[in-house]
This record gives sequence, C-alpha cells and structure tokens, in this order.
Amino acid sequence: MNIGIFGGTFDPPHIGHLIVADQALTQLQLDEIWFMPVGQPPHKLGNHVTPVHHRVTMVSLSIADHPAFRLSLVDVERPAPHYSSTALELLEARYPEHQWCFIMGADSLTDLPRWHNPGRLIALATLGIASRPGARPDLEALERELPGLRERVHWIDTPLIDIASSDLRRIAQAGGSLRYLVPYPVETYIRTHRLYRA
Repeated sequence: MNIGIFGGTFDPPHIGHLIVADQALTQLQLDEIWFMPVGQPPHKLGNHVTPVHHRVTMVSLSIADHPAFRLSLVDVERPAPHYSSTALELLEARYPEHQWCFIMGADSLTDLPRWHNPGRLIALATLGIASRPGARPDLEALERELPGLRERVHWIDTPLIDIASSDLRRIAQAGGSLRYLVPYPVETYIRTHRLYRA
C-alpha cells in the first residue's frame, strides 16, 4: 500500500490539516493517510506543549469520519528524542510491504536540511509538499544540500488556508470561537477540557 505519513504536534489539529491530507490522498494516489502525532517535538523543547493524550484524542476525533485516515502512535509510544527520520525507520521495519510518502508544508521543506538526518528521511519516503502562504522553497539550493531531493518531491495543490495552531491556541485562551477552524468534536473537546485556557 502507498501510505501518507502526516506528522505534527497537532496542538490542536485543524481544518487546514484535514484539507491537506484529503488532497494528498487523491492527488498523490495514496491508499491511506496515517496521522502521526509527535511525542515531544524536538524543535519545541522548552515550549509548552499540550499533554500528548489530549493531542492524540483530538486527532482521533478529527479523523474519525474519514475512511482512509488512520492514527499512528509510533512516535508517542517510543522514548525521546522524537525525530521524523527515526519514526519512519520504525514504520519501515514494522511494515516493509508499504511505500511511504511524508507529507509536509512548503515552509517545512525549506527548513528540511536542518532536520535530524534528512537524507535518511528522503531515502525512506517521497515527500508530499503542500503550498503554504509566503513559502517559496528554493529547490536548486535544497538539491545542493540534499542531493536527490528534487526527484523525491511531489507537490500537493491545496487551497492556501493560512491557519496556524498557535493562532488557534491564542483564540481559545481568550475565550474566542474555534467554530469552522477545527472540527466540531475537537472544538467541544477543547471547551470541555478547558485546553489553552490560563
């Protein structure tokens, strides 16, 4: 099977994540998308991150109604540090029959050479790259830093929806509405558990 891996903090998951995943599924001819919440994001060490059980539950609520979306706990069930390349190594070892496509935004592609072991990541998976407002990756420069990258990149044509989880946390902290920004069950969960409130 061709599996899309969509990793992220998902703090909280929002409609932008779901739109990207659904477009990747059809445009890249994937069989399933596995949402992979990150246990402890290495680039957010020192920052407050919502406890992982809440983030996992919110992802589960977000994807429950899509028949091709799955939840992967491979990253949250292993010790830190949590790097995408090592998560993919675990997936490859467990499911050698699958082919992998790692889904990310164009802004993350620009930063990819600074990730942990990016060469291993692109050896294990193709990259499904979603457009992001203001992100213009320089593929020539990236190819010089990561030879072979260009042939691993597949673009996902998605609406430029400029939603960031950090903005949603600020809205929730101020008691604002998240309606239509996150799936309704996630909005209810955030309100019930008073997530992001001071």
